[in-house]
Amino acid sequence: MSATELKDVPPSTASGASDMAHIVLTFDNNKLASALYGQFDENLARLEQKLGVDIRSRGNQLTIKGSSTAAEQARRALDSLYDILQKGADIAQSDVDGAVRMAVAADDQLVLPTMERKGKVSAAQISTRKKTIYARSLNQDAYMRALERSELVFGIGPAGTGKTYLAVAHAAMLLERGMVERIILSRPAVEAGERLGFLPGDMKEKVDPYLRPLYDALYDMMPGDKVERAIGAGVIEIAPLAFMRGRTLAHAAVILDEAQNTTQMQMKMFLTRLGENSRMIVTGDPTQIDLPPNTKSGLVEALRVLDGVPGIVTVRFADGDVVRHPLVGEIVRAYDRDGKVSRGLGADN
Repeated sequence: MSATELKDVPPSTASGASDMAHIVLTFDNNKLASALYGQFDENLARLEQKLGVDIRSRGNQLTIKGSSTAAEQARRALDSLYDILQKGADIAQSDVDGAVRMAVAADDQLVLPTMERKGKVSAAQISTRKKTIYARSLNQDAYMRALERSELVFGIGPAGTGKTYLAVAHAAMLLERGMVERIILSRPAVEAGERLGFLPGDMKEKVDPYLRPLYDALYDMMPGDKVERAIGAGVIEIAPLAFMRGRTLAHAAVILDEAQNTTQMQMKMFLTRLGENSRMIVTGDPTQIDLPPNTKSGLVEALRVLDGVPGIVTVRFADGDVVRHPLVGEIVRAYDRDGKVSRGLGADN
């Protein structure tokens, strides 16, 4: 039996308007249906607010009324969320928002052929033993699919779009599946400059403050004790960008975060470290460059020079892809409207 049974009632029986639809969904698991609705039907209320439809629940049955387009988008979103619950995961408000984005994208834009499956919006996913992540926007979907098929991927865009988080999740998945032997995390420590060696502690302690967002994502994907053991054994390596020179990074998932703060020479040096059977992911936001005045960003140059090179994929995120918090998207849009560059905010994407 399918996750849902759908019955389209002719428009004349719903409201008499030719563009109105009345869709009835019946779910085969009462417990999952309750989780889908949310406490006090908060998930349904959010769908109503986002899509302008009317959703009524009665036991394991939902009735959706609204324009034919909006009602179908609500059906897709609910179907996608129910699929997530069937796979044993929980859903949060952010998942509801993501399901709406994906459902709307199926109508508003050209959609990857793999996204549509038997009338459902099938979002890309990254699965580790601890967590499964589903794409929450069309660009996230494109990014996750690019990570699967390409050896060098650039994730470019504003804070809160998930580009770094998804990169770390993908690296953790590759490590768990034995597709790489180690994970290498790097980030330019612009604030420390050449004084990094004078900071107290060993190398890990010196660079921890600059790599904290990457650690946070790792601990979300893998059990804490496993992360600590992997770091101790060198399976997960924390390396400042300046220490990459002369190395060949083979059989590894390599992530460079905050790449907008690399110099041109640093970026070229980093990209040419790519070795056999490795994956390289470069993330950054060209609107948040913290380099000294008159210093050109290596990321900006790399995007220009490498444009069109076979095997290299660039995915550009926009303010509509912000999934961290609805207000973050509004903040990004406000700065874009004002034409100002946000500096010194430490975007941990």
